[in-house]
Amino acid sequence: MPKQYRTIEEVSGPLMLVRDVEGVTYNELGEIELENGEKRRCRVLEIDGSNALVQLFENAAGINLSNSTVKFLGRQMELGVSEDMLGRVFDGLGRPIDNGPEIIPDKRMDVNGSPINPAARNYPQEFIQTGISAIDGLNTLVRGQKLPIFSASGLPHANLAAQIARQAKVRGTDEQFAVVFAAMGITFEESNYFVQSFTETGAIDRTVLFINLANDPAIERIATPKMALTAAEYLAFEKDMHVLVILTDITNYADALREVSAARKEVPGRRGYPGYMYTDLATIYERAGRQQGKKGSITMIPILTMPEDDKTHPIPDLTGYITEGQIILARDLYRKGITPPIDVLPSLSRLKDKGIGEGKTRADHSNTMNQLFSAYARGKDAKELMVILGESALTEIDKLYAKFADEFERKYVSQGYETDRSIEETLDIGWELLRILPRSELKRISDKFLDMYYDKK
Repeated sequence: MPKQYRTIEEVSGPLMLVRDVEGVTYNELGEIELENGEKRRCRVLEIDGSNALVQLFENAAGINLSNSTVKFLGRQMELGVSEDMLGRVFDGLGRPIDNGPEIIPDKRMDVNGSPINPAARNYPQEFIQTGISAIDGLNTLVRGQKLPIFSASGLPHANLAAQIARQAKVRGTDEQFAVVFAAMGITFEESNYFVQSFTETGAIDRTVLFINLANDPAIERIATPKMALTAAEYLAFEKDMHVLVILTDITNYADALREVSAARKEVPGRRGYPGYMYTDLATIYERAGRQQGKKGSITMIPILTMPEDDKTHPIPDLTGYITEGQIILARDLYRKGITPPIDVLPSLSRLKDKGIGEGKTRADHSNTMNQLFSAYARGKDAKELMVILGESALTEIDKLYAKFADEFERKYVSQGYETDRSIEETLDIGWELLRILPRSELKRISDKFLDMYYDKK
């Protein structure tokens, strides 16, 4: 029976100091019992001799220093996992919030996970179809990859996240596919949107949702992605599923980290974020991947809003170092009514070459992808020139490229949030656009593919 302490010395914001404790360890869970019998959870942040600094999960209101007791539970935070989690909605600490029954756990897992030994990792190389042309065709997502979406405030990243969660699939196999969706610091309206969106399309049956609302405690926000990844590791590595983990919004997570760090009076780093934020983000992102000898995989799409649309802000900057590329949403495309407003030129999937080609997507994928990038970049240059010098300054071929850029944004990138395109449809739309240009301009595509697809009206 854990010992109960009546030695609460001080409560300051989300922190509480307990004196004269024995055998208590860092990160251990505790339980506070108030005078009226109410129980609240806490976690050990710091041990100094016989003093323990603990962090409250709920608020500090009503804690009486002389009449409240604390007991330490001798274990770290755990999540009870089971296949029954699919189709359910939980809060940031893994408690059901969908009025369904409690989960009867198959086992309990430490939410901090254990790092994958780099030598035991398999290289990501199988294609995942999201049904979104700008991703599948040009910045292909591969099983086991970490591919973040860099958004900005006011842009529709929630719609894109829900669309990927609904549409993502592993093609041509009967392997089980699941989505773990973790939302941190979102509003009730957004939470409602996600739950409704998944329920209406039936996608909820293969989805586990963890939802932490903006008015929930910061410490719960920090626990949310760890809970989600623990559920994902169980489904992937114990139940052989291919799991797509979507985390939104990493910026809210990092802000909660900064809030807790400030409460602990730690020395701040860049922009007030703690110096260990890189390590902390890496402990989340690096839980994605594939393991040798295990059939399942974890693919991750973290979504973050760049403060002030700034790519050099610490959160996108550090995320870019740890992950394999980025999908960038652009405000000017959004203003033009392009949905989703994916800016394909600065976007990048570093592993796309591994997941495309014959037997994975289609043999012409690599050639057409390079040609589309090249033609769109030249078309955007031609349009800029047109703004400065007027249309009369452009050659006939430049006018064709300018037309290509407009059509590319309208037909290829802009597909709305309900359209689910197969990779064949995406590639065919690419060919349709390339026919705007004369065959002699398509220097990045081999003649064999031009004969097969370009001439076929």
